[in-house]
Amino acid sequence: MKTNAKKLIFAVLIFLLAVAAWQSTVGDGMHVNIDGDEIDGPLAAVLGLLFGGMGMVIAGVVLSCVAVFLCVLFAGLGVLMVSGIALGGAVLLACVSPLLLPLLIPFGLYWFFVVRVRKQRQRALVDHAV
Repeated sequence: MKTNAKKLIFAVLIFLLAVAAWQSTVGDGMHVNIDGDEIDGPLAAVLGLLFGGMGMVIAGVVLSCVAVFLCVLFAGLGVLMVSGIALGGAVLLACVSPLLLPLLIPFGLYWFFVVRVRKQRQRALVDHAV
């Protein structure tokens, strides 16, 4: 967005907040009904702001608790999902492994000979060092 649009949006927001504050303190339409007793005027504005603020505080606490609960819930579901995928991979590997046996035999022989040569080289180094 261009800077003029940002400034305009900010100015409109400040204007709307000023109108809302003016209406809540000076406006004639503020009436609070507590147990059948109707309160109007500046006291009604103060009570309205107080009760509205407390409602917002309670809503913030509730939303924070729900957010923490959902984080724990989804983290637990993520752990279950990852472990389920790992279990599925192990089952798939167990099903496919008999088919891979012809490929594993040459790989095993190659590994055996490489390890044997490496052990002989290590033994020769140890014997010559002493």
